Amino acid sequence: MKKIINHLKNSNHIIIASHKDPDGDAIGSLIAMGLALEALNKNITLYNESPIPSAYRFLPSVERIVRQIKGTNTYDTAIILDCADFQRIGKLSSVISKIPVIINIDHHITNTIFGNFNLIDTSACAATVIIYNLLKEMALPINSAIATSIYTGILTDTGSFRFSNTTKSAFAICEKMVEAGVDPYNVAMHVYGRYSLGQIKLLNMALESIEISDNGKMSIMILTKNMFDETGTRHEDSNGLINYAKSIENIKIAALIHELSHNYHVSLRSDGTVDVAMIAGSFGGGGHYRAAGFNIESTLSDIKTQMLNIAVEL
Repeated sequence: MKKIINHLKNSNHIIIASHKDPDGDAIGSLIAMGLALEALNKNITLYNESPIPSAYRFLPSVERIVRQIKGTNTYDTAIILDCADFQRIGKLSSVISKIPVIINIDHHITNTIFGNFNLIDTSACAATVIIYNLLKEMALPINSAIATSIYTGILTDTGSFRFSNTTKSAFAICEKMVEAGVDPYNVAMHVYGRYSLGQIKLLNMALESIEISDNGKMSIMILTKNMFDETGTRHEDSNGLINYAKSIENIKIAALIHELSHNYHVSLRSDGTVDVAMIAGSFGGGGHYRAAGFNIESTLSDIKTQMLNIAVEL
């Protein structure tokens, strides 16, 4: 942490990026880090290749997140947030990799330690927790905008404090963020309280798609391109749908098979008795013990077969 702080103090032009298809933690950590460094008079660029989900468009300065950059010649530092591996940035990962210094800040147990500086805390429930600790070490003030971003990251990555990664420090930090000006009701209403008609229709289709393995230990949910077309929704509107499949009684693993343009993404969630990061790793992916994922080029039927074969072993 001290090495990172010393480097940041001597940096001038910094690009900050988080993983594609961002969740609340990816966006919250991105904004919190950016606003804090701007207070140090650093020239910062906030980057994420994906559209921002509607649930997080209320966050302060979210409109400053860009989806394209012209080049990397002017940047002396890149900060990569909430990415287990460098490719999680997306299509510009090879371009951003040319920036002289890469700072890797993450909480995934499968992180590949890809940075010149690596700040990895797998005990943190969210990347925003690590950002908070970094800002605290730098003695930077946390205003209501930064606090709202940190709070949102913790709230969403703990599933509203329902997941097993919820810790004493998560509550302690959130208390401090409320003291700094966060309105918990306002955050909750934006993140969980508003849905478009298309999102409700997509949810209905996703629930109809659920299949259960013969031994009753795995649920499989499917999202196809046709579902998104019919409901007028986008990929970011599917955030959280897998939790419905995971909450079914006696389910140990939930798998969400999501059809993309040229391949499929499989998200995995565990009840805590199975390490889905290990399963995702066997397919070239990664994540956490209870939440992981991977991309695969195959057919839908073949992916389902592979998932059901895993279910047999549970």
